Amino acid sequence: MKKFLSITITLAIASMSQFSFANNLTQIKHHDNKALTTMDPQVIHTDKAPAAIGPYVQGVDLGSMVLTSGQIPINPITGEVPVDVEKQAYQSLENVKAIVEGSGLKFSDIVKMTIFVKDMNDFEAINKVYGKFFDTLNASYPARSFIEVSRLPKDVKIEIEAIAVRSKRT
Repeated sequence: MKKFLSITITLAIASMSQFSFANNLTQIKHHDNKALTTMDPQVIHTDKAPAAIGPYVQGVDLGSMVLTSGQIPINPITGEVPVDVEKQAYQSLENVKAIVEGSGLKFSDIVKMTIFVKDMNDFEAINKVYGKFFDTLNASYPARSFIEVSRLPKDVKIEIEAIAVRSKRT
């Protein structure tokens, strides 16, 4: 039920986003200077994050919004997964950062993160890594959900997904 609810919420957000953006079809310059509309979703792929381990993509750029798939703590170079939860949290955050930056956005453009964990007792340890990661990048903390689940892919302890927004900042 937890997994179904998360998927339903994610799909609902994506659907609402496309609907509201479709009513305002402004073009936005993509990171490679290609004009991109919200009705022209682009698949995000970077070698700086692990490849998808199933039939999905690392992320999708909708023009005004970037959605990442959940990132587990696989090192994209070695394929290894750290053992302790602090190192897993750090690697998952690095993977999310790589995908967001692969879209041409910055980590500071993230407005929502969802963290899935196998053990809620890891909350404090993950929070320390999470806070330090954002602070080191001088990024504001986004809205966040922290959800315990029964199991994660490859039996990791954590998975993190993000939503980033492309805005007109001066």
